[in-house]
Amino acid sequence: MKTFLDCLLVGCGSFCGGVSRFLVARVLPTGGGAGFPWTTFAVNVAGCLLLGLVAGLSGRAGGIDPRLRLLLATGFCGGFTTFSTFMDENAAFLRSGHTAMIALYVMASLTVGFAAALLGHHLTRP
Repeated sequence: MKTFLDCLLVGCGSFCGGVSRFLVARVLPTGGGAGFPWTTFAVNVAGCLLLGLVAGLSGRAGGIDPRLRLLLATGFCGGFTTFSTFMDENAAFLRSGHTAMIALYVMASLTVGFAAALLGHHLTRP
């Protein structure tokens, strides 16, 4: 029964994360062609921040309920962020000869994503 409830939490979180990603894509420019892929960048950085917050809260005394962590970290962040789209966008840049954009996108994603995760951890410090 516990496994079923855990799966339900992850599924609900993933559904909400996927729908949220879809809604963000409706608001932000896609960066089609050689433009910067702002939608994927924004959701991945926001996901890093949220995951940093959840991880930071989980590590505190009293922490957060493990079921809430499943819902938010595994479910929501898993459905919201998108490594596969990130890779596909970089492959498209490569095919179109925009190698400088690959370097910019990868470095910005890694640097800003890591900073967001660290910020999430930092914000949860007592």
